[in-house]
Amino acid sequence: MSVLAKVIEPRWERRKDARPSELASAALELFVERGFAATRLDDVAKRAGVSKGTLYLYFDSKDELFKAIVREGIVPRFVEFEERMRSYEGSSADLMRLLVKTWWQKIGATKLAGISKLMISEAGNFPELAKFYHDEVIVRGLAIFKVAIQRGIDSGEFRPMELEHTPHICAAPVLMLMLWRNSFDLCGAQGMDPETYLDIHTDLLVRGLLK
Repeated sequence: MSVLAKVIEPRWERRKDARPSELASAALELFVERGFAATRLDDVAKRAGVSKGTLYLYFDSKDELFKAIVREGIVPRFVEFEERMRSYEGSSADLMRLLVKTWWQKIGATKLAGISKLMISEAGNFPELAKFYHDEVIVRGLAIFKVAIQRGIDSGEFRPMELEHTPHICAAPVLMLMLWRNSFDLCGAQGMDPETYLDIHTDLLVRGLLK
């Protein structure tokens, strides 16, 4: 079973023989709540309901816990995106809408979205982890947008676009929504309806790409 196969399911009953999935999910909760620096391995073990020794059977450090969350929680979503894009037979405009919607459903609307805020706030203190996240998540996510845009250009549906910065612009509003949900929503600010927000974003995005 994937390390984070249950990351967005309701909280389980803690057991003494907690699985790696439960340990990683406990770490994700604490990283998002407290930040990476402030989270101790003792805290993770306590949240998972196990001893620190049990945690070390699976993970050598906080860094390894963080990498497991990314590799088993986020990267597989990108693999799904890539596979779906290869077999998609609809228009590139509809593909772009599907991409944004699926990104939100699979990552943005889950606890995994808190990792983006974590990296923005703590990248300077943990440059090695920031580079890992950049290479594993940001680069791959932008590449998916780039492929979708190039598909539309090649088919004549989209106008020619500069492909170095355009994927960043496609992804930025989704990132903004993820950050909002994990910051201002928590302090009582007026919330944004994700469905309406993303509908407006994709409408503006597709209209900007079409010939």
